Amino acid sequence: DHKYAAQSQSYGPEARGGMCKAEVIIRERPIDFPKVEHPDFLLALTPDSWDKYRADVKPGGTVIADSTVKIPDESYAYRVVQAPIVETANEAIKKPMTVNIVAVGAINALLGLVSDSALEQAVRMHVPKGTESVNLAALDAGKRLVIDGGCVS
Repeated sequence: DHKYAAQSQSYGPEARGGMCKAEVIIRERPIDFPKVEHPDFLLALTPDSWDKYRADVKPGGTVIADSTVKIPDESYAYRVVQAPIVETANEAIKKPMTVNIVAVGAINALLGLVSDSALEQAVRMHVPKGTESVNLAALDAGKRLVIDGGCVS
């Protein structure tokens, strides 16, 4: 969609089942610093990621939390949306490894960052050969979580 993007990630020991962090910046003009200082958005798939990163979200930002993450009934300075992202990957797609693609579909449906066609093209380009159809199904399932009203604010 003719936008600029920069991504950074921290894995280390987190890649072996613990928490990991990935930051993405998407803008319509060149990106001069590739790290996120105050995110507009947070995806929290686990209680630990919710606890650790929620305070970083700037006021007015959005949080999508997996439906298994307990969100206290407090008032926050940002919008909190819950969706069954992990369950969708496990039960609807039957491939736990697609949880990130399900999340991307939900995020884009909620925030409207890029067109559906650009996102589908990116998925086709970046998933392993032979897994395109399952990943596109996961992308669509994530999108439907938001469009069909599966997310709860």
